[in-house]
Amino acid sequence: MKGMERLTCGQAKKIDLVDYLALLGHSPQKIRNSDYWYLSPLRDEKTASFKVDRKLNVWYDHAEGIGGDLIDFGTRYFKCSVRDLLQNLSQHTDQPFSFHQHLLANSSQPILQSFAGEKKEIEGKVVISETRQLADKSLLRYLELRNIPLNIADNFCSEVDFLLYGKQYRAIGFQNNSGGYELRSADFKGSSSPKGVTFLNNNDTQITVFEGFFNFLAFQSIASKKGDKLTNLLVLNSLSFFERSRPLMEKYEKINLYLDRDKAGVKCTQQALTWDEKKYKDQSSLYQDYKDLNDWSMESSLRRKPGQRLKGLF
Repeated sequence: MKGMERLTCGQAKKIDLVDYLALLGHSPQKIRNSDYWYLSPLRDEKTASFKVDRKLNVWYDHAEGIGGDLIDFGTRYFKCSVRDLLQNLSQHTDQPFSFHQHLLANSSQPILQSFAGEKKEIEGKVVISETRQLADKSLLRYLELRNIPLNIADNFCSEVDFLLYGKQYRAIGFQNNSGGYELRSADFKGSSSPKGVTFLNNNDTQITVFEGFFNFLAFQSIASKKGDKLTNLLVLNSLSFFERSRPLMEKYEKINLYLDRDKAGVKCTQQALTWDEKKYKDQSSLYQDYKDLNDWSMESSLRRKPGQRLKGLF
């Protein structure tokens, strides 16, 4: 992004870890004074052993014996370099209600907001207030920009009103199987709790896997134009669910991977090929010059050869 000023390590470390985890869809299981206890975002567990000391703004995973600041967490969570993490964080600094403008203040005081007739304590948490069919003009323009037909988005997405830091906003919502939403608009990228994957069962022997739901929607758009039958489908909604989804994926004879072409996505794809290169198939060569399938579909829809098929479609 031209003119974008990258955050420094010092600035990134001032971001409130509790609010940052909330933006990623993770809520504390218990709070004791300044200690916030979570089910670890870095792995599966049933007893909360991941602690954030909000006063010191540091975390510690008691089960793994590791900890640190936000940069230490972010690089582990996204499996990326410090440079890539800072670049990712910097992409949101100019958004009208990005987490940075609130978190860099490093306030530990909760915000009280009147909601549904009563006062609730909201600490950087996305609170869904209403969902409906997509109709907002700005959201429809955003879908058009992303080359997603409205009839496709209507089948899988909703228009969602939500509260964040005491203010109400609106976004395209894609629900996961746990009940949470991935939320997107031209100005916002975030999620509500609980975070989870979205699995669609089409009673097939193959499964096709996507990192984010716009890639899934682009795939659906191409499939609908050809009238092809779909395999089973899995939207991870976060690469942190990739390894956790391995038991589900390996129930199928063939696993088509349409992960992003960035460092984290490529790393997960390569990892899967070491698990079983006969089952896992890297299909990202289709959009090798682009970040992901949706970016490719935005640029290539008019240039696609007649009859060209996507792997994962019958």
